[in-house]
Amino acid sequence: MSDERLFTFRNRWFTVSVLGTIGIAIVAALIGFVWLPSVQRDAQFSGIWNAICSAAGVPRSWYAGGVIVEPEAKLTSVEMTPQLLATVSSNSIGRGATLALRCTMCHGERGMSDANSPNLAGQYAAVIYKQLIDFQKGARSNAVMSPMAMNLSDQDMRDLAAYYASLPRPSAQRKVSDARAPAIVAHGAPMRNVAPCAVCHGGIDSKAGSPWLDGLPAAYTKSQLLAFASGARTNDIDGVMRNVARNMTAEEIDAAAMYYARELEKVRSGQ
Repeated sequence: MSDERLFTFRNRWFTVSVLGTIGIAIVAALIGFVWLPSVQRDAQFSGIWNAICSAAGVPRSWYAGGVIVEPEAKLTSVEMTPQLLATVSSNSIGRGATLALRCTMCHGERGMSDANSPNLAGQYAAVIYKQLIDFQKGARSNAVMSPMAMNLSDQDMRDLAAYYASLPRPSAQRKVSDARAPAIVAHGAPMRNVAPCAVCHGGIDSKAGSPWLDGLPAAYTKSQLLAFASGARTNDIDGVMRNVARNMTAEEIDAAAMYYARELEKVRSGQ
């Protein structure tokens, strides 16, 4: 058995291995932290030092002069949490019922619309509250709703949300496994990075801020999907709905809108 020490620089192979590893690391660092970032034309990568810092995740200066770039569209400012309006008082519901008298022309006497406006009966309180704030602050625009929301106080919006959430939904919750559900609703389109609608909008799970869709008029659902797809509507959190809608086909948009409206049609026809 040889007494020669392996891990010593006197061992030629050990020396070559260490120096080779160091050389590879240096080349990889130069490529990843200097060359690749430096060929980018974005302002945060201008200059070798900025390129290195940006690649490391600590940009030295994003923009010359420290100018803050504002988003092109007005975005929502509402922080959605599962606890938002999770509990409401009967007094709040009563005040909301009084305030809702001015909403009956579009949203119906009991939150069920006959005019392709969204049905609000049984909608999550946090969803209604968020949309009202977005209309008021300009993150979402509508010729009717924007002026209506402008003069509402924060408590008014909470009361309206509490009242409509207390009303019975137009139909019972359906199972996602139902054979009637189109593929885009039940399974999504993984190859196009489209999650199943039911992941966020009930059936499989419900995400904070995602509306309950069952019973919404098909024309309304379709118009909102098209608005998200075109970028006309931008008040979705983190651009989730814009990313989904722009990757949906026209046929999938129609199928999803008709599917969620179907239960409302059954209620109206007495089935």
